[in-house]
Amino acid sequence: MKKICLVLVGLYLNLLAMFAQTTPVQDSTQYKDRKLALEEINFVSSYYHQNGNNSSVTGGVGTERLTDFANIIDIKFAKYDKRYRKHTFTLEGGIDTYSSASSDQIDLKANSSASSHDVRVYPSVSWLVENDKKGNGFGLNASASKEFDYQSFGMGFNFSKKSSNNNREFGFKAQAYLDQVSLILPIELRTSNNSSGRNREHDYPTSSRNSLSGSLTYSQIVNQKLQLLFMLDLAWQKGYLSLPFHRVYMNNNTVQSENLPSSRFKIPIGLRANYFLGDKIVIRSFYRFYHDDWGLTAHSADIESAFKITPFFSVTPFYRYYSQSAIKYFAPYQSHAPTDTYYTSNYDLSKFDSHFIGVGVRIAPPKGVFGNPHFSMLEIRYGHYVRSTNFNSNIVSLHLQFK
Repeated sequence: MKKICLVLVGLYLNLLAMFAQTTPVQDSTQYKDRKLALEEINFVSSYYHQNGNNSSVTGGVGTERLTDFANIIDIKFAKYDKRYRKHTFTLEGGIDTYSSASSDQIDLKANSSASSHDVRVYPSVSWLVENDKKGNGFGLNASASKEFDYQSFGMGFNFSKKSSNNNREFGFKAQAYLDQVSLILPIELRTSNNSSGRNREHDYPTSSRNSLSGSLTYSQIVNQKLQLLFMLDLAWQKGYLSLPFHRVYMNNNTVQSENLPSSRFKIPIGLRANYFLGDKIVIRSFYRFYHDDWGLTAHSADIESAFKITPFFSVTPFYRYYSQSAIKYFAPYQSHAPTDTYYTSNYDLSKFDSHFIGVGVRIAPPKGVFGNPHFSMLEIRYGHYVRSTNFNSNIVSLHLQFK
């Protein structure tokens, strides 16, 4: 029911059966033809739990308890064409099953309702063409996402170009999401024209929310130890950007549904630096500055160090610090005036600082995990997140890779 925005560890869980391989067929042009072959299968699994006391569903007060179990599988196929370009096709499917105590409060009189549990399904497909001789690449992608109150369809393309010595690379990516939001109001704000209160999807009207983004990246290999990457993102949203079941309690004891502007422009700028401290230690760092026209300004800094205990076993501690200001339209419980044009009590849009700390363990033996040559890697990560609004969460992720 509730649209989940989680800080998830970027992992993929891979599972591969037999790896198809064909014998090259030689013709008069000396071209070695490679048929489409299964390259790898990725599968990701994670468990997430959060808790807090500033639920937006109940006006900035109340439980934010939520659990989520997510699984993603992607299958990659590859082949080379007559111009020796590599084509990679990726099919991905994901499913999240989650329960939310705060979403269950859309109807304050219900002890339990359909809104306390939901399932999100999100398939995607992508195609990437890489030309090693010319150093360029081009790709297309399409995706979809479906849950009870939200539908999304995405499409995009990307382009990259390397220098002749492969020390520099320029990248461009564009993405569009066309979404539909079900206008499910809190039970006390519904009318006969809005919904009868039944939990059937066709009972609710919908409104559009469209998002467009463009990303520019430039990477540079400074020397054998240092690599840098600069990025600039521009994002624009238009449509219904509120969440209708988020309550806002006014200072005159009345209640309204959250109301935010119908457009939002975002500008994130980032810098990534990877430093190879000998053969056994890699330090990865990232800084991002963010600003948008709702008045939110944010800074985030990440550092992750991979320590190779052996050539096939590594431990990776990581830490992320994040700080943001509140948007112009945020105020706590019973602080908004009835005359305000825009208003929200969503603490995700408030001023706060947060810390995310954890560790990962990775095993990638040359003969395969447990002696299985196709089981190439196993990784487990744990992360703990806490922020200054009395909110905390934990996540455990498992990554298996078969090739």
